[in-house]
Amino acid sequence: MSPPKHTDTSTVTSDTQTLELAHRTPLPASTSTLFVAESLDGRFDGGSRRSRSVASHNSAENMENVNESALPPIDRGFQAWTFLAAAFVVEGIAWGFLNAYGVFLDAYLQNPRYASQKNSNSVLPLIGTLSSGILYCSGSVINPIAIRYPQHRRKAMWTGAALCAGTLIGASYATKIIHLLLLQGVLYGVGGALLYLQCLSFMSEWFAVRRGMANGILFAGTSVGGLLLPLILTPMISKYGPSTTLRILGIAVGMLLFLLLPFVKGRLPDARIRVHGPAPRGANRPREWMSHKAFWLFLTVNTLQALGFFIPIVYLPTFANSLHDSSTSNSALTLAMLNAAAVVGRISMGILADKFNPWVLALSTLFSTSIATFILWGVLSRSFAALLAFGIVYGSIAGGWSSLYTGFVRPLAHDDPAMSTTLYGYLLLSRGIGNIVSTPISSRLYAQAHNVTRSHDSTGFDVGQGRFENMIIYVGTCFAGAAGVAALGLALDVRKARGRR
Repeated sequence: MSPPKHTDTSTVTSDTQTLELAHRTPLPASTSTLFVAESLDGRFDGGSRRSRSVASHNSAENMENVNESALPPIDRGFQAWTFLAAAFVVEGIAWGFLNAYGVFLDAYLQNPRYASQKNSNSVLPLIGTLSSGILYCSGSVINPIAIRYPQHRRKAMWTGAALCAGTLIGASYATKIIHLLLLQGVLYGVGGALLYLQCLSFMSEWFAVRRGMANGILFAGTSVGGLLLPLILTPMISKYGPSTTLRILGIAVGMLLFLLLPFVKGRLPDARIRVHGPAPRGANRPREWMSHKAFWLFLTVNTLQALGFFIPIVYLPTFANSLHDSSTSNSALTLAMLNAAAVVGRISMGILADKFNPWVLALSTLFSTSIATFILWGVLSRSFAALLAFGIVYGSIAGGWSSLYTGFVRPLAHDDPAMSTTLYGYLLLSRGIGNIVSTPISSRLYAQAHNVTRSHDSTGFDVGQGRFENMIIYVGTCFAGAAGVAALGLALDVRKARGRR
């Protein structure tokens, strides 16, 4: 058997585009590159099919190295950090309004035009939750399409930007709460999902080893938006009213996204990701993750955490207004401080997720949040200062939860961007389900006061004539239940680790 003849450098360079169409990410030759070998057969001299296959394999490796060196560096470099900075702001826009919706809710409930309408107490809180629920749940629909047609991801982002800006402007003219629900709730959620999910998809191309830290920074954009917007929205609503405020914000959002989106793009060229022939590596991959008990347990924990997590974010401004020593401006400050603490929590948790067992982090976070809810909110929050303390503790501990996802996804995805995106979609779906379900529960718990004859608030449970008592107990119990399931997950993980020894 004669040795195979190798192609020279010029041939390698000329075939770059052909190989680009075969590879999704830089990997050794695999079944997804066999059709390239067939197209190159004419460039090899005679010999057995095995000789041509070996030559094709070596040529592919050489061309792969050339192409990889032409790409921007991963985990570092100006383009990676520029992408992360722009995605951080986009995240703040997509999620920040949802985290700051408590300010709008308080304004709507005090505005006779909206508060006097039928079922306003149950429909108005649903706006923010429905929008965030769509953002979470739509990943299971959008992500498979983005994996199969990655060349359309940036078009989806521009569509999302138009929806976000347009629906805010449209909601400013709404006079019925059902119109607010459709515009500020449903359509804004769809637009935000088209923006946010593409950022997650691009993230897996730019960061690998430092992905936990990068995700922590990206998710911190949500909290920064939730920090700044209440401070901006409160004086605007007081001066102009909610309708004019929405109109101004819609214009500002459109202009800001127009400037940012050119920097939110993938590391790999579209020609390299688009596949003519075999499907992308995550599309037809066996769903081996379905057999992992740990991932199912974490999905359960994630849902239980979401059933309680969003309620304080929505109702904290309303709780603050019920305090005797608080004012409208102070109510926005509680939400701002919670989101400010969440910035630190999300970045810190992302860094920790790169280094420590995610089950340990999950258990400690959930248990601490449950204790803080019962003691700081339920017992001590009879004054504004105590409520601020709860908001800071809650934001710093519970706010970093989504940054833990990296620690659970990485062992299953094996650095496959498509699989990472798919698993993130399922985690976001379970979180969205918990978010949506929590809204009617919290509305029902808030509906009736209990201690109507008590004029003095001796504990946080008594604030607002006891309206928040059952709500506080419910939130603390959700975190305690999630901590119990996380303890089971940690026990299984420890037993599995011992079995490997």
